[in-house]
Amino acid sequence: MRRTLASTVLLAAVALAPPGAQAAAPAADTRVDVDVRAGLATVDSAALGVNHAIWDAQLGTPAVADLLKDAGVRMLRYPGGSYADIYHWRDHTAPGGYVAPNTDFDTFMAGAQRTGAEPMIIANYGTGTAQEAADWVRYANITKGYDATYWTIGNENYGNGHYGSAWEADEHADKSPKEYAATVLAYAQAMKAVDPTIKIGAVLTMPGNWPDAIVGAGDEGSWNQEVLTRAGAVIDFVDVHWYPGGSTPAETLTKPAQIQDAMHLLRQQISRYAGRDIAISMTETNVDIGRNTQPGALFLADVYSGLLAQGVFTVHWWNVHNGMGDVTTVAGHTDYDDFGLLSSGNCNADNSVCQPPLNTPFAPYHALSLMGDFARTGDRFIGAGTDNDLVSAHAVRRANGDVAVLLINKDPDAEHTVALNYHGFTPATGTPSVATFTNGADAVTTAPGGTAGAQTLAPYSITLVTLKPNAAGTAAPKAPARPTATVTDRTATISWPSAGSGLKYEVYRQNGGAAELLGETTGTSLTARNLEPGRRYTVNVLARDGAGRLSPASPPLTFTTGTPAGAACTVKFRNTNDWGNGFIGSIDITNNAASALNGWTLGFTWPTTWQSVSNGWNATWNSSGRTVRVTSDSALAAGASTSVGFVGSYSGPNVLPGVFTLNGTVCTSA
Repeated sequence: MRRTLASTVLLAAVALAPPGAQAAAPAADTRVDVDVRAGLATVDSAALGVNHAIWDAQLGTPAVADLLKDAGVRMLRYPGGSYADIYHWRDHTAPGGYVAPNTDFDTFMAGAQRTGAEPMIIANYGTGTAQEAADWVRYANITKGYDATYWTIGNENYGNGHYGSAWEADEHADKSPKEYAATVLAYAQAMKAVDPTIKIGAVLTMPGNWPDAIVGAGDEGSWNQEVLTRAGAVIDFVDVHWYPGGSTPAETLTKPAQIQDAMHLLRQQISRYAGRDIAISMTETNVDIGRNTQPGALFLADVYSGLLAQGVFTVHWWNVHNGMGDVTTVAGHTDYDDFGLLSSGNCNADNSVCQPPLNTPFAPYHALSLMGDFARTGDRFIGAGTDNDLVSAHAVRRANGDVAVLLINKDPDAEHTVALNYHGFTPATGTPSVATFTNGADAVTTAPGGTAGAQTLAPYSITLVTLKPNAAGTAAPKAPARPTATVTDRTATISWPSAGSGLKYEVYRQNGGAAELLGETTGTSLTARNLEPGRRYTVNVLARDGAGRLSPASPPLTFTTGTPAGAACTVKFRNTNDWGNGFIGSIDITNNAASALNGWTLGFTWPTTWQSVSNGWNATWNSSGRTVRVTSDSALAAGASTSVGFVGSYSGPNVLPGVFTLNGTVCTSA
């Protein structure tokens, strides 16, 4: 641990009491599976990030730098959100905004170096120029030798009024994504002419968040489509922000479940419009309720873990300091509605309520500190799943063979006893090391506790369990390289480069925390059969040598099966108009059979729980949970087509349905 712990806590082991004991330990009510065979992303050196802002007088101070270092922060963003689009680095001014003393770029860099963090610098798009940005690169990397690698062009520039809302400064006459993309090209050319080793980032929207999927007046596509199509060849990463909202803490804490679908959609957009893989950063996230109390802490741990597991290379909390808002009581504790990780030490207007002393850590800081112990540079996220919606589980495998499991109890009222099950890993006997942050605590506590197979989680808590392997590792085969796949509607032929001679390969499909073996082979390809049409699969390949030693998992491969070619029906689905939380869906149905249909039923299933049909037309629409049935008594002649439509609603990433049945037959999707 990097910190001095103020106190310790011992979690009770969950085991059956011996005969004659006075009381038995509680039985497990939650199952958690952890599978080292299900490999996810590797933790980047810049994984844990935080925002700094030039209106924060504590920016770069030794006290703050040391607190951030102690929490494991490895990237700091500057000069602060929307201020970036009014900030001029050379004279350290932000016309229309407040600039605190001692917050200039050199002061920021001194603090970053003391923290041990890389900078993420936002070049001024809204009121700046490509030359100004290039001069900043020259000063940073040539004059001062700061070796600042990551530079984003602007901040939330889709908020410039083009889609209606205007909070981001933008002096360009043309405020379209086309203009933003063209300017990104100019900035990238000018900045890389100074230092070709820097990485340039472009601003995108998070799938499922405004203005994702909205097509503005005069545009050919959405913001993401236009930017990626026009500037995708020159950028090195894309930058998104995520404030998912929620009217209650409980609703807020359901939002991390959207991460996997959101990242899938974002990568789909990148592949489709840029034609290549591009790295992803998440440089702002926070909650609407419980910003300084336990909901914010639980959200931070869940979101950082979820995003890093999906390959986002850095995740940043907004903000280090921010100041007091509306004071409320959340989960039994005072919440100051402060976006900051650390107290600003200020009071409300009439001085009736004051924050704790300056730089006192709020609850999310302690969650970030736990993340610093959990997700270390080079660790590999592995599969983890739970059967309880109120308990989240994440896991990593370290290079030395240790496995760390992060358990998040989102139940504010009750403890949950967890039975931990491991696949491809046997933990050592004895009591594991356990670090915990509980509701209202002012520090993370640590002590041996529970067992490798069972832990009891306090209400509204985060628990980190670190486990040694049962036996010292011996030289195992190297992990195979990332596989590729050729798919049909019901098969996938998965191929990979050879990892050496005399090996057998095992192909696993990820399935929560317990991967499913799809097959074994001594070759370098395997065909998985009996797959479901239109379903997303993620697989890993592992190598086993003649002594039975199993390699780490290959990098994950995600693919989606298609629909049958030449089916008796064809369905074409289109999203014809989208407004950010709803859309118009149009469905064209063609009867490819040789005979007419005397009445028909179209069926499909929403990919997520946050999508629904509001109303439909040209047929009778019925929904039950995620299942939708569209029926008509009208005849559909052989070779004939008909169309139906509906208004759809969504409150998360809008993953469109890809598989439709007509009278029970899977149709070809056009």
